[in-house]
Amino acid sequence: MAVALPDVTTYPLRLASPLALFFAAFFAAPLVALLGLSLQGPDGHLGLSQYAAFLSDGFSLGVLLGTLWLGLKVTAACLVLGLPLALVATRAGGWVRGVIILAVLTPLLTSVVIRTFAWIVILGRQGVVNSLLSSLGLIETPLRMLYAEGGLVAALAQVQMPLMVLPLMTALSRIDPSLWDASEALGAGRWRTFVRVTLPLCLPGLIAGAVLTFAAAISGFITQSLIGGGQMLFMPGYIYQQAIALQNWPFAAAMSVVFLVAVLAVVLAFNALGRLARGYAQT
Repeated sequence: MAVALPDVTTYPLRLASPLALFFAAFFAAPLVALLGLSLQGPDGHLGLSQYAAFLSDGFSLGVLLGTLWLGLKVTAACLVLGLPLALVATRAGGWVRGVIILAVLTPLLTSVVIRTFAWIVILGRQGVVNSLLSSLGLIETPLRMLYAEGGLVAALAQVQMPLMVLPLMTALSRIDPSLWDASEALGAGRWRTFVRVTLPLCLPGLIAGAVLTFAAAISGFITQSLIGGGQMLFMPGYIYQQAIALQNWPFAAAMSVVFLVAVLAVVLAFNALGRLARGYAQT
């Protein structure tokens, strides 16, 4: 005889108190301290002078926009490369799926620092790519891929690729394969089936992967620093420079808050685009 479980709203709230305390101590309190520090002006009085200094500085705004643009490019690269990979793994099944999952998960067992140094070896003037192109006679002088934005996007896309592929594979695996068969049997074709069936049904995984990849790419301090080589400045490095090198903690706190708000705005835009795309696909 099945026993009916009580409604979750009838449980006493004290059961959630450990989680609430943990959230308050390690998330809410540091965030409040950060906000308080960002309001501290150069003269010691509270105000919005740090925010005004950041928002009125063209260089700082350029660094912020450049960081967000870098995140969008890395997200697009991961989506273009990750969606076909996840689709092949889902539809092929068997050992192909196992090999792809292993290839996706194995990099997660390696430190980001090691993977970034591997990209330095690959993209360097005497690296694997330049040596191969030179041996084939395609180039006479080494290409500049290291300390360039193209190389940085490639390295960040490889480092963050699992964050895009895994949510996509989860979403695609929940699609009933008979929907694909029925669509193709009715003459829709593979491309129309992909646009009208596969893409709308995998949107939750696509949005989740895009948000995870974007957030990880714009905050990838190690990869940005090593591949960028100090010649490209992004928000994590800029905040580190202000806080550690210049000891300008209030300005660094204001930069962090502005950066956090900008990232939240982009994440909300991702969700809004997902809802619009889902509604368009259902029409």
